[in-house]
Amino acid sequence: MNLNQLYYFKTIANLQHFRIASEKLNVSQPSLSASMANLEDELGIKLFEKQGRNVKLTKYGKIFLEYVESSLETLEVGINKIKTLTNNKGGNIDIAYVFPLAPSYIPKIVRNFLDQNENKNISFSFKQELTSQIIEGLKNSKYDLGFCSYMENEENIIFEPIIEQELVLIVPKNHPLSDKKEISIKEIEKYNVIIYFKESGLGQLTCKIFNDNNINPNIIFEGENEHAILGLVAENFGIALVGKTPLLKNNNIKQIKVKELNYKRYIYLAYVKNRYFPPAIQKFLEYIKKNPSSL
Repeated sequence: MNLNQLYYFKTIANLQHFRIASEKLNVSQPSLSASMANLEDELGIKLFEKQGRNVKLTKYGKIFLEYVESSLETLEVGINKIKTLTNNKGGNIDIAYVFPLAPSYIPKIVRNFLDQNENKNISFSFKQELTSQIIEGLKNSKYDLGFCSYMENEENIIFEPIIEQELVLIVPKNHPLSDKKEISIKEIEKYNVIIYFKESGLGQLTCKIFNDNNINPNIIFEGENEHAILGLVAENFGIALVGKTPLLKNNNIKQIKVKELNYKRYIYLAYVKNRYFPPAIQKFLEYIKKNPSSL
């Protein structure tokens, strides 16, 4: 058994097709088939079974795939770590962040960091995700640092608050509430409501606010971010509790303060506890902590 066989096996398992896998791997199909036959002989089991023109994993192939993916992931982490260690002045930083940070905060904080001469050889990879996806990415080493909401029961993740975000109610300009500067949260229950995805940090907070105040509004839509929510509110489909961002400067909506809204929404810098950070990541981590900013 060799490393190439494991990569071949993983690729075929994901694509479920020998020909397509051979094209992706740039290996002839007969060589790929022979390699898998040798692997099956060595293991003493069948890893694949035919399903029309495709193939699918056998029961034992599925079990083997879990260990192969885990092993290859660990190996790739080691390779990336060694590559980074050989260059103290450079390296790549993989970051993921929630939508409110995309228009301004992330571009500015990264650009200011890179404008320092000693950081000019550092590069970044960017990904916008939901908080749950960011946390999962941190744990499997897909991301180095995350900027997201807090998640309960994540003992191996460090969450450091970096931004406090105000929550406001937004309504259409012609809405019955639009002439008010402040309302009671109970008034929300009368109207159709749009919220963030319930699995997102802000979605969970919104549901908690409703539950804590014993209201059960008619939720008509769950949006991924402020763009999706703002569009529906502006066209009078409903009202929404949202994090205050520059995007809310829209002529077709009105922002209203909610009296009982004493909840604070923080955006956190998140990373895995006790994980080794090469020099580039460590420098950026310290830079963020020493340079507070806002949305």
